[in-house]
Amino acid sequence: MTIRALIVDDEAPARSELRYLLSSHKEVEVVGEAASAPEALRLAQALSYDVIFLDVEMPGLTGIEAARLVRERPEAPAVVFVTAHEHYAVDAFAVEATDYLLKPVEPERLGRVVERLSKRRPVRATPVEKVPVVSAGKTVLVDFESIHFVQADGDYCRVHTYDRSYLCTASLRELEDRLPGGFVRIHRSYVVNLAKVSSVRRAGPDRIRLALDDAARTELDVARRQSRQIRDRLRL
Repeated sequence: MTIRALIVDDEAPARSELRYLLSSHKEVEVVGEAASAPEALRLAQALSYDVIFLDVEMPGLTGIEAARLVRERPEAPAVVFVTAHEHYAVDAFAVEATDYLLKPVEPERLGRVVERLSKRRPVRATPVEKVPVVSAGKTVLVDFESIHFVQADGDYCRVHTYDRSYLCTASLRELEDRLPGGFVRIHRSYVVNLAKVSSVRRAGPDRIRLALDDAARTELDVARRQSRQIRDRLRL
């Protein structure tokens, strides 16, 4: 089973280094990054994840304060602090942190943390969640797993399944916030279910295009600023 991880650090090089080190552990999938604790808390509402790798000293809300809020979730994720300072260890374990890594992170030490996470992670039942859409003048419910992609449509959005398209009265942003971690924004107008991507090809310098496995074999361009995230999520 995959360990879904969220990385939070105000320094981009530190995030990149940790992502690189985690890439050697095939059981770990980095589902998101944040440069501040408030940004991490917003992501925490939109993503499904099992562990948060959290820096301590960040502008505004500290990692310790963010961890307390994250731990209040019904299915609290594991918290692993990643910091250059030893003296926060007592505070870290006071919020029931799973582990405490010092920068620069040693690959062997990180490996032991991943092993611990693999052993402690509970098996979760697959949530049965649905999206209300309009069909033939009535409201019907569409399973998350049936959705291939969602497209902005003015103040509303359109939900595309294998061979149907439905109007949803939520905005794209509102629906994006409800969808699980397998869905990702690829463009200001599109959110895609990565499980429905059948192939990827280049669409220009630093640009990629996703082909979906729906009946129409839909192809969607990924915005340049989203390309790196999509490549990482698809392990390209």
